[in-house]
Amino acid sequence: MSASRFEEAYEGTPPWDIGRAQPALEQAAADGLVRGPVLDAGCGTGENALFFAARGLEVVGVDAVEAAVTVARAKAEARNLSAEFRAHDALALGDLGRRFRTVVDSGLFHTFDDEERRRYVTSLAAATVPGARVFVLCFSEHQPGDGGPRRVTQAELREAFDRPPFRVVSIVAAEMATNLGSSRRAWLTSVERTATAGE
Repeated sequence: MSASRFEEAYEGTPPWDIGRAQPALEQAAADGLVRGPVLDAGCGTGENALFFAARGLEVVGVDAVEAAVTVARAKAEARNLSAEFRAHDALALGDLGRRFRTVVDSGLFHTFDDEERRRYVTSLAAATVPGARVFVLCFSEHQPGDGGPRRVTQAELREAFDRPPFRVVSIVAAEMATNLGSSRRAWLTSVERTATAGE
């Protein structure tokens, strides 16, 4: 999906904007797997980030679409929650000048082509500390039909993330909630950032 398509999507309410955090990420938090500071990569209008902020975690949300970031900031103010939202390229997370213990990616990875996937993994490595967890929620190949984003297989997720400085901890079947009246079949991948020389 091109940047212009995302900008067009935020002229209305895009299907992934459900007015709450994704249930799969809520469950990860309930299981005690989310530690601050948290980076929400591709945060949209901020619901996942704000969910973590409401739990008292330090959170930064980034998105390439300025309109989405503006809405996220307004939500944070209206809910009296402390969360930072920035318009920023997820392929250059090292430029944030910060490192995180948790990264959540809800519906971002599956928008990338093969070259962008490689750049994204490098970007994540530059923005995470050893021991950090990355949670990737993306459409699975089991989602019927051709509409929406690219489907992702478990093999593709392992190809992207099961290599230094990351290792795949788990890939489980999940659902991605939408505002279209039904959810979409997805994978929730948990990835650990391992230590590299000098860290």
